[in-house]
Amino acid sequence: MVNEIVWMGTKSSYNNEWIELYNNTNYEIKLEDWKLTAEDGTPEINLSGMIPANGFYLLERTNDDTLPEVPADQIYAGAMGNNGEYLTLYDSSGNMIDSVNCSPGWFAGDNSTKQTMERKNPLSTASPENWGTSQNSGGTPKAKNSVSEETLPSFNSFQGKTEEQTEIRVIYPSNIFINEILPSPEGPDETDEWIEISNQNNFEVDLSGWKIKDSIGKSTTYIFSKRTKVPSQGLLTLSRQTTKITLNNDGDEMFLLKPDGKVADSVSYEKALIGQSYNKTSSGWIWSNILTPGLDNKISEIASPQNPQQSSLRAAEEKGNQAKEEGKVTGGQFPEKFPVYFPASILAIFSGAIILLLKKKIKIS
Repeated sequence: MVNEIVWMGTKSSYNNEWIELYNNTNYEIKLEDWKLTAEDGTPEINLSGMIPANGFYLLERTNDDTLPEVPADQIYAGAMGNNGEYLTLYDSSGNMIDSVNCSPGWFAGDNSTKQTMERKNPLSTASPENWGTSQNSGGTPKAKNSVSEETLPSFNSFQGKTEEQTEIRVIYPSNIFINEILPSPEGPDETDEWIEISNQNNFEVDLSGWKIKDSIGKSTTYIFSKRTKVPSQGLLTLSRQTTKITLNNDGDEMFLLKPDGKVADSVSYEKALIGQSYNKTSSGWIWSNILTPGLDNKISEIASPQNPQQSSLRAAEEKGNQAKEEGKVTGGQFPEKFPVYFPASILAIFSGAIILLLKKKIKIS
């Protein structure tokens, strides 16, 4: 998010504007194809490179001499107006990540003293009350803001120095799911069972310290090892030999847990189908005989009897077929044999009526 804005420049030059971004997550983010733009079109910055976990990214206007003592992560062109700007940060998919609407005027900062506009809480919104004027001229490039309500690492701590003990409130990414599981493979369960995790974010996610835990039978907890990463929009398949988690064939439930113990996702099933995997879809979980570890889920055209809706439809169909075979009247329909007797009965009644009419005619004659 946007963390500090030097719209007024520095004492050296009013052209020495700079903008600081802050990553309030515990994973690094690739900034390729991200954009920071002003509503009036100036500046418009196409970002690149990486921003470290819980770290800063410094944008300096014109050249790296804007802040000689702090290296820039990127140089940009285009001045910010002293009367205000509406800045918006977009990710590579065009999603708005943060916005600072100062089009009516900057929330904070001082043009005469060159005190900067600092964000108070990087875990909160960009509303006017969450911004303040820096305590000193020149602000705090790549360091904790002087008006900050959070304890953040300083630039020096990223250079291997330990100026102060810092404490970071960690925010774990969302959109991490259990995507597909194989509880009852055709081969040995001990070697062929697996669990697949999906990262639906547009950035790589480090799962260090995350957990998978099952709750039926002998409960087992698997803890992701350090530097276990899932690529952007990617999948990670874990074998039973890796997790030591036994997926019970007669039903099980498992949870994907964040390092803080909160549930990120869960899945349960009643009875596993042999040779079929259980797949997460937009309409719910469905069994499929097409196994896709490491690939996008593909659901077979054959209806799965484990799916409740499919089960009820199949049961109704089988019941109807049974009734048809037994010749029973069901649902207001005639038995299958009824059409055979119906024409014969009509013909017999019609023939009898004709015979009676002929007899009467003979007697009258």
